[in-house]
Amino acid sequence: MLRNAIVRASRQSAVALGSRRAASTQALSNPTLANIEKRWEAMPMQEQAELWMALRDRMKGNWADLTLQEKKAAYWIAFGPHGPRALPPPDENKKVFLGTVAGLVASAILFAVVRSFANPAPKTMTQEWQEKTNEFLIAQKSDPLSGISSEGYTGKGHIQSAPARK
Repeated sequence: MLRNAIVRASRQSAVALGSRRAASTQALSNPTLANIEKRWEAMPMQEQAELWMALRDRMKGNWADLTLQEKKAAYWIAFGPHGPRALPPPDENKKVFLGTVAGLVASAILFAVVRSFANPAPKTMTQEWQEKTNEFLIAQKSDPLSGISSEGYTGKGHIQSAPARK
């Protein structure tokens, strides 16, 4: 009984090793791998998957058995500049720059149009009003420690507008 179990186990492992070896010992043909860098993007998705699976099966075995062309193809498929690692088109910087300039110009035009239809500034934004606000705050002794009512204060207070035009 023990002998039968051992024989069955050895047969199963031999079959498994044989199928793995058969899948990985046959080198891929040179025409299949020739110019893979130029052909990869144009290949159908199914053909890409089949080639990658064949290379992957070959890489499961001894890497010394891989041909130089298989190693190069496997590296290029895994790390080459295609798909998400593709190089940007040569005129991309120009398009980005022109798009940014167009956005800035559109924003400036929109700002000018909105500004032309806006109401005038409120009366509290005149320099005279802000000076009166400073006088009121000093009379009320507002913020006596470090503000407008403190000793030696040299700031502008609430004045932030230019004098009114006449």
